[in-house]
Amino acid sequence: MKTNFRLRITGALGFPIDENPSPVMFEAGFASLGLDWRYQLIEVRPEHLKVALQGVQAMQFDGLNLTIPHKVAAIPYMDDLSKSASIIGAINTVLFRDGRMIGENTDGKGFVISMEKNGINLQGKRLVVLGAGGASRAICVECALAGCDSITIINGTIEKAKELETLINEQTSCRASVIEWTPGVRIPECDILINATPVGLYPDPGMPDICYDDIRPGMIVQDIIPNPAHTPFYKKAKELGATVYDGQSMLVYQGALAIELWTGLTPSDEQMKDALHRLFAE
Repeated sequence: MKTNFRLRITGALGFPIDENPSPVMFEAGFASLGLDWRYQLIEVRPEHLKVALQGVQAMQFDGLNLTIPHKVAAIPYMDDLSKSASIIGAINTVLFRDGRMIGENTDGKGFVISMEKNGINLQGKRLVVLGAGGASRAICVECALAGCDSITIINGTIEKAKELETLINEQTSCRASVIEWTPGVRIPECDILINATPVGLYPDPGMPDICYDDIRPGMIVQDIIPNPAHTPFYKKAKELGATVYDGQSMLVYQGALAIELWTGLTPSDEQMKDALHRLFAE
């Protein structure tokens, strides 16, 4: 007879969060390890973040993710940060250890793994990244550490982009530069173009306001948005002859890394990916 009926709970805090498909993916990862763990989406407004973090700690969550808009705002409430999270200046994963909350970042590592799985060597590549938020920071830093030659950050808030530019130039051997995002902004010549903004995330049907004439055949274009899998930006870039990748692979690999941090076990990323594909095929 089963004697312990307490569920092991993990989850994510975000606002908005209804469209996030993570529970399907994470619970598939737990199942691949034979773990009866659950993953809950919790909508938390920015002004309630502190008390929400105290709440999940009090309820003895076994792991936590943070998504838009909490990846930077949660840092002051952590007891410690991993080295990479400290450099990046954003967190997407929280570990609970001996009553302490430790901030980690798996976004950038998940992105790099996704590129590698798709046969893309980042060494010497020229990147253009749209956006300078938490996900962009993680991607830029990890790609710089992976050997990218240059990263151009395009963002509307120039101060935010300049901060990321300085971080990359001072902490890595990669060359970073900034372009202010104005309507129809031109995309400089590059090998990889990354949309690291929330534009196009369900139910938003929009596309980043850039000059699409600058997307050329053979260019690699990556949208980090997982829902829908094929955003208007993804479809447009594909029409223009680019080699395009959606955000689901990055979501899977950063999630698999989070599970490994929480449990000490390596889940099946293939089972996690299959669960997402089945979800979006419905």
